Formats: sequence, structure tokens, C-alpha cells
Amino acid sequence: MFNDIGALEVIAIAVLAVIVFGPEKLPKVIQDVSGFIRKVRAFSESAKEDIRSELGPEFKDFEFEDLNPKTFVRKQLMDNDDLGLNEIRSSFDLRKEMNEVADAVHGSESASDADVPATPVSTNGSAAIGSSANGSSTIPDLLKKREKPTQPERPPFDADAT
Repeated sequence: MFNDIGALEVIAIAVLAVIVFGPEKLPKVIQDVSGFIRKVRAFSESAKEDIRSELGPEFKDFEFEDLNPKTFVRKQLMDNDDLGLNEIRSSFDLRKEMNEVADAVHGSESASDADVPATPVSTNGSAAIGSSANGSSTIPDLLKKREKPTQPERPPFDADAT
């Protein structure tokens, strides 16, 4: 319930409670608050049982936590593998993909790239992606600097026209 409250916050609340209620009234306030929390929990549990009994025997195992959309989706998709999600999840290896991209960027060849011929370069300096002389796919040379395109000449600035 209070997973995100740290030790410093608990100490601050305790000091504030001692200052507000005083050391002589603090035990009575704690008892009253804990009794109130117990009553609210008992009320909610009895309400849940009443709803379950009214719904009938087919909803005997109904959990109110399933009404939360996150819990419902997690229960339906993660526990149930009718869609083959576990197979898809296991086939996708993010580290392997990241290493391949890093190798391509740094220009080092991995074992799978050793048999790939050099990347052909078109006339504008960019690497031709996905084609080579023998029709096999290639990896673009990302380290090669592109030629800067020529900038068109700017018209002269006329201060009187603005």
C-alpha cells in the first residue's frame, strides 16, 4: 500500500504527528486511525462477498482486481499463449540487434558479415542499400562522409524592400 514512502518521509510524518497531537494524545489517535482502517476493510470485504453472492455460483471465483484494465490485459495476454506471444518474444533478441547496429556503425565485421561483398556507392556519395553486383543484400557504409550538396546562390538582401 505504501511502497513509495521512504524512511525519511515516515520519520517526518511521525515528528509532525507528535507536534500536532502531542505525545500524550498520540497513542489514542493511532488507535482510532487503525480501528477506522479495520472497519473500512471489513466493510469492503463484506460488500465484495455480497456482490459475489448476488452474481451467483458461476461468478464464484470472480476477482475484483480483474476489473483493473492493466491486470485484465496482463492476465489475458501474458498467462494465455493462444496468440503465440511467447514464441515471438523469445525470437526477438534486442541485444543481438543492437550489437549488429553498433558493428555496422563502427565498421567492424562480425562473423555473419564476413562473406558480404563491399557496398557499392552511387554517384552522389550515398551507399546503395540492399543491392550489390551479384544481387545479394549488403550493409551500407555508415562511416563514409557524404559530399555536401552545392548551395544555391542566395539573392541579395534589400533592406528597403522590407
